[in-house]
Amino acid sequence: MRVALGGTFNVLHAGHITLFEKAFQISDHLLVGICSDEFASQSRGRVNALQDRMDAVKALLDSWGGRYEICVIDDPHGPAAEMDDLDAIVVSMETEANAHSINEVRLSKGLYPLQVKTVPMLTDEAGDRISSSSLLQSRIRIGVGSENPVKLQAVRAVMERIYGAFEMRSFPADNGIGDQPSGMETKEGARNRAVAALQDNDLGIGIEAGVFEMEDGLYDVQYCAVVDRDGAITFGAGSAFRYPDRIAAEVREGVPVGEAFPKVYGTEALGRSKGAIGFLSEGLLDRQRLTEQSVLAAMVPRIRKDLYDE
Repeated sequence: MRVALGGTFNVLHAGHITLFEKAFQISDHLLVGICSDEFASQSRGRVNALQDRMDAVKALLDSWGGRYEICVIDDPHGPAAEMDDLDAIVVSMETEANAHSINEVRLSKGLYPLQVKTVPMLTDEAGDRISSSSLLQSRIRIGVGSENPVKLQAVRAVMERIYGAFEMRSFPADNGIGDQPSGMETKEGARNRAVAALQDNDLGIGIEAGVFEMEDGLYDVQYCAVVDRDGAITFGAGSAFRYPDRIAAEVREGVPVGEAFPKVYGTEALGRSKGAIGFLSEGLLDRQRLTEQSVLAAMVPRIRKDLYDE
């Protein structure tokens, strides 16, 4: 049996999974229609990008191993209104009326009506209907002032442990300091990135690494700043480590750390993912885990807000 199922799938939730499970139970081949960005935005406020929604649906369907195909729909009826090799359509109680409308169109074109398989709506613990909109409204929104994948992965890793589900967007943000922050201007650069990334999010996060002159040499310290919609800012720092003297000498002459390592040790010395700490520790600590330290440290006053508000 060939079965159709359609939706926006803005945020996959238990209700969607129930629909897909029902469709796979009765189908030999499933046609999944996903609303285009333009069509979806006509009835919703915030809509995730079509490719992101398609990727999420594909990952879910692949995990079940059934036969399926995905198409993009630009109107309420989609291809189900005119395909002559479909047998049934799976809908929720909320969209059942649209299935009957599709059948009316099919009859007007001389096609047989589809069997309508309706799945009851799921509710949460409070008895409210589970929907993508409600989940999006309840999710915390996080903006990150960087497009560096290592920083983004580090923020995601920490926030998943704190919040579970959340939305995250990245923004190109100037640190307002320059290519090689030094001393406490590093902390200021993190703050500037966080403020720039806040925009309409609940939290803005900025991360900045800088060099610090210590008694025994030049150290790297990474700062993270987190700002919320009330304007409150919290800071945290990761582990400090000392640079080799040859690197320190180059940096003191005005060469940024990112250029000093390839100059002194060769072009393979400083990859974007492992960073200076990965090279110096021979992989025992990489840049992402070092960055995670600063992000988690900046979130500590928010995790135990009850203690910091005393």
